[in-house]
Amino acid sequence: MRSIWNGAISFGLVSIPIKLVNATESHSISFRQIHTADGGRIRYRKVCELDEKEVPAAEIGKGYEEADGSIVPITDEDLARLPLPTAKTIEIVAFVPASEIDPLQMDAAYYLSADGVPAAKPYTLLREALKRSRKVALAKYALRGRERLGMLRVVDDVIAMHGLLWPDEIRRPEGVAPQTEVTVRDAELDLADALMDTLGEVDMDSLHDDYREAVEAMIAAKSDGGAALPGAEGDEGRGGPAIGLRGDHGLG
Repeated sequence: MRSIWNGAISFGLVSIPIKLVNATESHSISFRQIHTADGGRIRYRKVCELDEKEVPAAEIGKGYEEADGSIVPITDEDLARLPLPTAKTIEIVAFVPASEIDPLQMDAAYYLSADGVPAAKPYTLLREALKRSRKVALAKYALRGRERLGMLRVVDDVIAMHGLLWPDEIRRPEGVAPQTEVTVRDAELDLADALMDTLGEVDMDSLHDDYREAVEAMIAAKSDGGAALPGAEGDEGRGGPAIGLRGDHGLG
């Protein structure tokens, strides 16, 4: 796998050279925008709103828009002068129980690969320490021009890192829960338990994207000159429990 970042894990007095590689990949199907009249591709051009001329990439910079709409130009030199101690380091700041990490904070996932033979020993030391402690490591790192928060944990024999949102980036769920007072009876909870038991457990590896497979089949059919496949016919033919939770089974 191709690395997207090279640096080191800072673990007390230990420095572990590592490579960062993506742990996930997207299998979603991308579509292009086309002109429906003739099938031509629709492309976007970057145009300056002042002179209405297309601007080449070499002449495009950054700017911060203030509340009044004015723009403050920001150069790469301005950003390079800012302190960013984690520019090439994944700096571990604490070891905490995994339960302290709110799943809402979870972001992109990466694998950390030991970079070179000398890195193998300290890499293994950190991995085994994480295993034995049954904790995860909280760390700061920099990627794509900004400092980020990460969580290191062990997956098989590899140290993986999950990017985390900063705590102040998680919105409070105000006004999301039902605003009316609802009473749930034990019999209704028993019904919910029965539904959960009916569904049972699942092999995660057996789950797949039915919609993507249908889109791929449709594209293949149209590419071969055939007609588009017929659409789904609701839930007919799909097995499953007939238990509902609407309270219309003599419980509500």
